[in-house]
Formats: sequence, C-alpha cells, structure tokens
Amino acid sequence: MGARVTRVELTQAAEELVDKLKGMHGPLMFHQSGGCCDGSAPMCYPRGEFRVGASDVLLGHVAGDTPFWMSADQYAYWRHTHLTVDVVPGRGSGFSLEAPEGVRFLLRSRVLTDEEFQRAEAEPPLPTGADVTD
Repeated sequence: MGARVTRVELTQAAEELVDKLKGMHGPLMFHQSGGCCDGSAPMCYPRGEFRVGASDVLLGHVAGDTPFWMSADQYAYWRHTHLTVDVVPGRGSGFSLEAPEGVRFLLRSRVLTDEEFQRAEAEPPLPTGADVTD
C-alpha cells in the first residue's frame, strides 16, 4: 500500500505563519475540537501544552512535523473530507498562538473523491491519543 490519503494540509499563508510561530514558540501542534466558539476553529499550541485525549485522532502532520489532532466526535462528522488550514485577518482565540498576530486559523474543507474515500476506508485506522505520545 502506498502513502495514506492526505487528510489535512496548510495553505502557503498558513505554512508561513506556522513557520513564524515555530520560530517564536518552538515545536507546535494543532487541535480541532467539536466545541462551540473557539473550539470550532483549529487551535495552535506549543507542542505538549495541550494534552490530547485517548480518543483524539491524529489526522496527519503539517508544516513538516506539526501534528494535527481532531476530537473523535468531530472526526466522525469530518472523516469524509479533506481539510485545508488557512489564515485570515481577524481575531483568533485567546488561547491559540496566532491570536496576537491579528489573524486566525480557519478550516476549509472539500469532500474526498470516491477514490480517496475508498482508499481511506481500506487503510488501517488513524492513530489516536491512546496510540501516540507526541
């Protein structure tokens, strides 16, 4: 079997911001919860500052080595999509690292193609917080 179906990626602008934030804060991580308000946006933290739960799903890594986690409940709704993290002007969450920069991360999504979805369904399950220590 070849490479896994890509579930998440960054736009060029988001990748540039992640690189800047890495320079300021060191290794990073993303978490997307299913909560309301700030929980509906991808949150960026210094790696290790947010403890993932045993059922959180590791969608993949962006910007090289930055893990992108999603809560299990949210993943159940989004498992058929490909996510693109973008950055837009505006007020981000007070807890997410981009907030002081006057921008916020935003998810854009598209439905996986039939071929992508069939491949994804045939792959082993994505790692969870119970499987990975990062």
